[in-house]
Amino acid sequence: MQQIAQLGQAEQTINKSRFVAVAEYCADERTVAMLLRRLAQAHSHAHHLAFAYRVKNPEGQGYILRFHDAGEPSGTAGKPILQYLEGRDLVNACVAVVRYYGGINLGTGGLARAYGGTAKMALDAAKIIPFVEMKTLRLNVDYGRLDGLTREIAKLGGQVLDKAFGQQVTVLASVPDKEAEGLVKRFGA
Repeated sequence: MQQIAQLGQAEQTINKSRFVAVAEYCADERTVAMLLRRLAQAHSHAHHLAFAYRVKNPEGQGYILRFHDAGEPSGTAGKPILQYLEGRDLVNACVAVVRYYGGINLGTGGLARAYGGTAKMALDAAKIIPFVEMKTLRLNVDYGRLDGLTREIAKLGGQVLDKAFGQQVTVLASVPDKEAEGLVKRFGA
């Protein structure tokens, strides 16, 4: 499995229709919806916003797969995009392709090639890394151990999500699942 570490963008014009694609990491369906709203606002004059996403199922094994043709003929937009996500074994990823219609019909084969090709270009432009299962931890540490904890989280490839200061510092962090137990042992829960 792989994931998008840095978003990719691409644009091409085919028979006067302009296609703009974005490939981005999305942790869940809520972040997919936020991405699609942002693109819809940024491209409010576009004629179509087709997309596909593949996110890890929060309730267990498997993936949630969705695609949308955005008014194009069935199977000509969303499905070709999804095929590139599956082909690269990407997880927690969404690729959206915006089309500004140029007045020339492309036909079903032409549409599938245009949407799929633009999606591929965006994925080629993205930085893709191996997928790492992450776990969210809440750790309470003394003020004197805070710097050591934040350095350790960064060294493990994790991220500090939030800090709350009281008698102790409560740190909410996302760390690789395989490193979580060791971090809890070293710094406490």
